[in-house]
Amino acid sequence: MPVKYKNYYDILGVAREASDADIKKAFRKLAREYHPDVAKNKKQAEEKFKEINEAYEVLSDPAKRKKYDQLGPNWQGADFGGGAGPFPGGFGRGTQGQEFEFQFGGTGFSDFFEQLFGARSGSRPGGFRPEDAFGRQDDEATRGRDIEGDIMVTLDEVMRGSVRSVSVRHTVVCPACGGTGRHGRQLCQQCGGTARVSRTDTYQVKVPAGVTEGQRLRVPGRGEAGSDGRSAGDLFLRVRLARHPDFEVEDHNLVFTLDVAPWEAVLGASIPVPTLDGHLNIRIPAGTQNGQKMRVRGRGLPDRKSGKGDLIVAIRLSIPARVTEAERRLWEQLSRESQFRPRT
Repeated sequence: MPVKYKNYYDILGVAREASDADIKKAFRKLAREYHPDVAKNKKQAEEKFKEINEAYEVLSDPAKRKKYDQLGPNWQGADFGGGAGPFPGGFGRGTQGQEFEFQFGGTGFSDFFEQLFGARSGSRPGGFRPEDAFGRQDDEATRGRDIEGDIMVTLDEVMRGSVRSVSVRHTVVCPACGGTGRHGRQLCQQCGGTARVSRTDTYQVKVPAGVTEGQRLRVPGRGEAGSDGRSAGDLFLRVRLARHPDFEVEDHNLVFTLDVAPWEAVLGASIPVPTLDGHLNIRIPAGTQNGQKMRVRGRGLPDRKSGKGDLIVAIRLSIPARVTEAERRLWEQLSRESQFRPRT
């Protein structure tokens, strides 16, 4: 099935020349608006949230953005490669010698993203074996191949765990030209040969609490079928954490940047900060410095080894860009009376 081009700049509402700061600002605004926890239409918001995340996943990464910009709308005619499997574009070779293509549903990523940036493996992790290139079939080769894709997991799912419905469409490739059919058995759209969509399977995949970026979830026996009675391969889904408008993730810790006014930093203050399960007030001690980090134990992400990570609050001193005449007089008075000398 033809894969539709995604205009990630339009999705975020930014110009193609947008700076990294502009892209981050646009993402945070849209992510807050469409976060499923706050939106009224949760289903619609969830799909939009995933689309925004996918766009930011690409445009916030310099290497991905460069590749995306170079290919453009005519990306399908380019030799972009990049897949984890031996055949570019999400292809693999079955145990009977036929080629096949995989497309995933319910993972949070579009087919377009999977084609350009996903795992897209049609072979066991570890790569293409030399004996396959010569067509030799030993006992190991007759086992069904593993397949691999990416799955977008939100921080809320990391906190509580979830069960996701993931579908895998196995498409047999036309042996004459490499084209594929769309629905059932039909003529290849490219050369008129026979191409068949063998099946679409749907599985319930458990996402355990505490999963981490890059972790691979294994669904046994849900890869390609084996031959001669051999066992099927496995399905692997590589976890990609969805970006959050408020938090960065470091291992099992959540990092939140807190903007603090100068008088709050000097005098101290009690300020509410968000967590994934509600707000809490933290005490900013008098004399807090810009860039200082405060740790709140046990308010991060689950860690199956040590219980739970921490919430790390990074202080960012926020200076007013404009002041009134009355405020200016107060700042001038402070500058005259203060004994603070930052450069001595």
